[in-house]
Amino acid sequence: MKDYEIIRLREYPELLDPAADWFHAKWGIPREAYAESMADCLKKEGPVPQWYVVTRGGAIIAGLGVIENDFHDRKDLAPNVCAVYVEETHRRRGIAGRMLGFVCGDMAAMGVDTLYLLTDHTAFYERYGWEFLCMAQGDGEPEPSRLYIHHTP
Repeated sequence: MKDYEIIRLREYPELLDPAADWFHAKWGIPREAYAESMADCLKKEGPVPQWYVVTRGGAIIAGLGVIENDFHDRKDLAPNVCAVYVEETHRRRGIAGRMLGFVCGDMAAMGVDTLYLLTDHTAFYERYGWEFLCMAQGDGEPEPSRLYIHHTP
C-alpha cells in the first residue's frame, strides 16, 4: 500500500471536518451525525467510537468507523464497524482488507477483541477473517442484512 496511509482520527483532530464531509458524501447520513461521533472519538474517553481514514497524497480515499450500533435491531452485538468505503478508483488494491485488519488490531489494543459488521455483501468480508453470524434488521430497511463477527486473538 505504497503512497497510502491509514490514519486514526483521534491522532489527527484537524481531519474531523474533511472526514465528516467525506463520509456524508459517501453515505448520505447527515454530516452532523458524523461530526458528533468523530468529536466523541477525539475525547479519548473509551475505545468507542473510533474513526479511520486512508489518505493518498493528502486526499481521503477510504475510511470506516467503529460505533456502538450500526442502526440495526441487534443492540446486544456491539461495537460495530460501519461506513466502510473505498473510492471506486482505488478499489481492488487490497485497501479494504488492510484497513479492516488495521482497525481490528487497533481496537484489540484498546481491549475490544470482538467486532460486528452489518452488510449486504456476501463473501467479501470472509476474505478478511469475518464470519457470518446471523441476519439483522436494519432500521428502516425492508429486508434483513447479514451481520458478521470478527474475533482478534
